[in-house]
Amino acid sequence: MYNISQIALIVKGKWLQQKEDAAIEHILLDSRKLLFPDTSLFFALNGPRRTGAGFIKELYERGVRSFIVEEDFAKEDIDQYPAATILLVKDVLEALQLLAIYHRGQFAVPVIGITGSNGKTIVKEWLYQLLEEENDIVRSPKSYNSQIGVPLSVWQMNASNTLGVFEAGISEPGEMEKLEKIIQPTIGVFTNIGEAHSEGFKNIQQKVDEKLKLFINSKLLVYCADYPELNKGVKNLGKKIELFSWSRNDAATLQIISVERSGAPTLIKAIYQQTPIQFTIPFTDEASIENAITCWCVLLYLGIDHKIIEQRMMKLRAVEMRMELKQGINNCSVINDSYSADINSLTIALDFLQQQQQHPKRTLVLSDILQSGKNTAALYKEIASILLQKRIDRFIGIGPEILLHRELFESIGETNFFSSTDAFRQAFPGLHFYNETILLKGARVFEFEQISHLLEQQIHQTVLEINLDAVSHNLKQYQQLLNPGIKVMAMVKAFSYGSGSFEIANLLQFHKVDYLAVAYADEGVELRKSGISLPIMVMNAEEATFDVLLQYNLEPELYSFSILKAFREYLKRSAITNYPVHLKLDTGMHRLGFVQNDIAALCKELKADTTFKIQSVFSHLAASDSAEHDAFTQQQAASFVKSCASLQKEIPYPFIRHIANTSAIHRHKNLQFDMVRLGIGLYGVDGDAHMQQQLKNVTTLKTTISQIKKVKAGESIGYSRKGTLDHDALIATVRIGYADGYPRLLSNAAGKMLVNGELASVIGNVCMDMTMLDVTDAGAKEGDEVIVFGEDLPVSLLSKWAQTIPYEILTGISQRVKRVYFDF
Repeated sequence: MYNISQIALIVKGKWLQQKEDAAIEHILLDSRKLLFPDTSLFFALNGPRRTGAGFIKELYERGVRSFIVEEDFAKEDIDQYPAATILLVKDVLEALQLLAIYHRGQFAVPVIGITGSNGKTIVKEWLYQLLEEENDIVRSPKSYNSQIGVPLSVWQMNASNTLGVFEAGISEPGEMEKLEKIIQPTIGVFTNIGEAHSEGFKNIQQKVDEKLKLFINSKLLVYCADYPELNKGVKNLGKKIELFSWSRNDAATLQIISVERSGAPTLIKAIYQQTPIQFTIPFTDEASIENAITCWCVLLYLGIDHKIIEQRMMKLRAVEMRMELKQGINNCSVINDSYSADINSLTIALDFLQQQQQHPKRTLVLSDILQSGKNTAALYKEIASILLQKRIDRFIGIGPEILLHRELFESIGETNFFSSTDAFRQAFPGLHFYNETILLKGARVFEFEQISHLLEQQIHQTVLEINLDAVSHNLKQYQQLLNPGIKVMAMVKAFSYGSGSFEIANLLQFHKVDYLAVAYADEGVELRKSGISLPIMVMNAEEATFDVLLQYNLEPELYSFSILKAFREYLKRSAITNYPVHLKLDTGMHRLGFVQNDIAALCKELKADTTFKIQSVFSHLAASDSAEHDAFTQQQAASFVKSCASLQKEIPYPFIRHIANTSAIHRHKNLQFDMVRLGIGLYGVDGDAHMQQQLKNVTTLKTTISQIKKVKAGESIGYSRKGTLDHDALIATVRIGYADGYPRLLSNAAGKMLVNGELASVIGNVCMDMTMLDVTDAGAKEGDEVIVFGEDLPVSLLSKWAQTIPYEILTGISQRVKRVYFDF
């Protein structure tokens, strides 16, 4: 804990206003995550669209009194905050990092710093699993490894910790030096090097050299010597640092002799200090083997006994680094975040829970929090306070410690306590979960997977996974391209391009987009029933739905004189004035909308009309993604501007103008006007190759193998005997067909799926519920996971094979394919 006066010296700040010398325990960067106003210090970081200073008024009204600001803070506003303490710094991010550097310097415990292209979070979590018995470990929450995430991670350190484990990631040169000063690792771990996140670097070698700067003051570096660029970078470190290398090919500190896979476990044998040693892990994939060997090196360096290492390695568990949102029993939603339980990850999970508005009731199932470093009574008092602020309606505590402190949670409306997971399971039939969102947060020893199995609706083995973190990332990528003050309308029509309705809308509302757009009124009704309060435009309003529009405060698109007059008459009969509507102009798409010749008559219709409030006037670009049609795009824009000018002369108040869709946001920045409509790009697809590289994959369609057969050359496969083998083959039947949205055009080798990382061709005709694959070279077995499209098999490639577009593939995924939502 620091007083604000101490922090002022640490961050080299100037007082704009100095009031009470408050004690600071909590760093606040996001106004939505405020928990403890009295002891929070708000760092007014600027984002791509909003300034941090813009949130000070809201936070002051909610009780925050300590702020760090940059020059963009309007000093004349100080009078609004008479009780606030305000520090001025040159750079708020730099101030945050300076505070973290100072805080790190207060602790002389060993700290493991981890970097690399892949595996950082897995190695961090496995080291935690392997070393937690001897140590009180502080570690990065989730994958907090950025310029902001690392300071927040290090801020968690306290006097009870005996070991720190932090990861660091960079996207361009010059960033790692800052993270090194914050983490100050004594032991360095370099997981591997690859192409991931290479956009900001000239080549692989530059990326390696930049990442190695994390270890310039470390005592030890653990790394794999089988990467040539990494070997070269280590040699160029230019300082004395103890090296602990491992290799399958050359001489190294740990020489890997063999990797033997047989069924589920993998046996790894090696030579260390001229002695044969070995261990077994319950995984067979290459990434897990590499990550386990890296952890092995750290344990050997720390002097952990071989037998203990063997025992613990076999108990390693897969790291669920994401929060999964699934359909539950009795109209519930279940958020499974049960791979760890500590107060920091709990607050992150509660933020995700708050985003979910689809059910009126919020329930938390929480286990004992182990090794917090705090007095248990103080710990659970703090947690109870957090749950009240997060408006938890129902709390279920599991574990002897939380049971002992049950009285601290009496202010929560509904509570249950159990000494163990087994006791909860026995009481489950009488607990009655219905129409609520349930967050599961448990330390791994409590085995909350047993609880998730009870609560989750059992689903078809073909699932569409939707990465909500990727949606957030993609939204920010486009927001960064917007001119100042431009609003965003997010398209969530057609079940959010197949990705879900309220789940996506909840996320967009949390990130404060300005508008949502749906195709039909019933889509808007579903969003309203799920707690969405954002303005919603309905693009295909029908007379039969006028009453629904009013009942649920939905704003129709008016695209013709007939729909305009019909809605006006309906509003007049209902004695309603100034109802929000949107005017659609046809500037060349020739689908819906008022054409140029209609504008004079439209102006006449709207002149002095108080029935409507024109919220926006918009049009749709026909070919904004195509360079060959850029002249036509500009012609559409000119027509739009002319029509808007005519309308504005007759409408006595300003309205929003928008014509730019996903492609136009970056290809035609001059057409952003007042608002843009973000559609397919939000879901990870953009026709521009450079923009596509900036986006994250959102959707992954997965299925499983139900059966594998040996089939001889010359035999036929499937309906109409369309697939005939020219070789002896292993044929896998997978649980997906055209009724699930897998196009029949992908029959007979037109389509492929990923099985164990290998492309397997479709053989024969795609059936209604099943498809057959040639998995002869895939090393497949029954029950194996199959990727239909995703990160390594883009939906754009699948749509090309199917002679269509990604829109059709995504929106065509059947509703019987269950959606699973997750966030990192």
